[in-house]
Amino acid sequence: MPDIHDPLTLASGQVLRNRLMKSALSEGLGTADHGPDQRLVELFRRWGTGGFGLVVTGNVMVDRDHLGEPGNVVVEDDRHLDGLSRWAKATKDGGSLVWMQVNHPGRQANPLATRSQPVAPSAVRMSVPGWQAPRALTEDEIETIIDRYAHTAAVADAAGFDGVQIHGAHGYLVAQFLSPRTNQRTDRWGGDPQRRMRFALEVVRRTRAAVSPGFSVAIKLNSADFQRGGFTEEESRAVIAALAAENLDLIEISGGTYESPAMEGRPVVQSTSTKAREAYFLEYARAAREFSGNVPLAVTGGFRTRAAMSEAVSSGACDVVGLGRPTTVNPAAADSVLVAHDARLHVPDIAPAMPARLANTARAKTFLSALELQWHGTQLHRLAAGGEPDPTIGPLATAAALLKNNGVNAFRARRNS
Repeated sequence: MPDIHDPLTLASGQVLRNRLMKSALSEGLGTADHGPDQRLVELFRRWGTGGFGLVVTGNVMVDRDHLGEPGNVVVEDDRHLDGLSRWAKATKDGGSLVWMQVNHPGRQANPLATRSQPVAPSAVRMSVPGWQAPRALTEDEIETIIDRYAHTAAVADAAGFDGVQIHGAHGYLVAQFLSPRTNQRTDRWGGDPQRRMRFALEVVRRTRAAVSPGFSVAIKLNSADFQRGGFTEEESRAVIAALAAENLDLIEISGGTYESPAMEGRPVVQSTSTKAREAYFLEYARAAREFSGNVPLAVTGGFRTRAAMSEAVSSGACDVVGLGRPTTVNPAAADSVLVAHDARLHVPDIAPAMPARLANTARAKTFLSALELQWHGTQLHRLAAGGEPDPTIGPLATAAALLKNNGVNAFRARRNS
């Protein structure tokens, strides 16, 4: 039986030294010109020496006119090649492989960072405070965006990254094409499940064609959107089966969107197979195994104990365990599990106490999600500045920082306009 200490050989020929992955976290540490700077080098140096087999960056955008968060790094060309090379090298010097997560936000373009009108497969707006209604993409624009993913991957290859992970989860553009809720097109990019998956498949194919043979190409995919009328587990399994034929190196399983943040353990619609547990999406991964062929599966979301990580890999449910938020308070989380044999990774719960009736409202879920993102982002910024995490930062200080950074939109319902 495989063990979390065991290496894993990928289709590209790369070898993960163990089965623990630092999964993507949006850092928000790009320069004014959306390049990487010394803060990202320092942050990833810490993760690179943390014992992980693989480190995945946060959102790197393929178009500077459409950003997911303030401070996103953007790779449209090689203007930041030197900085990207330093970023990759700082991670790899610690012994970990490093992949760049590439992304386009689509309708989830952050209104605080994006001046252009958001774009999407169809003009379906977000039910999240302050988000602008998108316009539907033309077919020519769709082709251009697919080429952007491929070109960004080619630059990452030239900069010394070991691979890319295409972000196809959490309600971003690839996920928007997959979901019947957000893709209401009737052309070759939508209308039935086969056409809705065309965008994801084309992004993977053109990306693979643009990079060197030893460069890894992976994807992050939702198990489901957890929204009525959205992407379902059945559709997700069909997409995995199609992707398995595309020479991928890894498929990471997650779930949810900004409207229904299941990746944080709080899905608005909660199925029996994704109920709150230590590993939110592990049961789905077990069911998806028969569709993934020889492509390894990673599961991210909720892992906290060494026992659960070991069981997930040894049982064959997944090949790689992804750790996200635990790495903001312990950048050497992999060594804590694999070397120090710590039984549990401790992550503070900063959610303020509130009545269950209020906590289950869509408005409260949006606020709590933003609060957690702000808290963990604060820890990342401390690490990037050369400091140490501060787990004692409380919800009131975090809420004040959230209000300062996002204004009252963090607290109020969606505007009518």
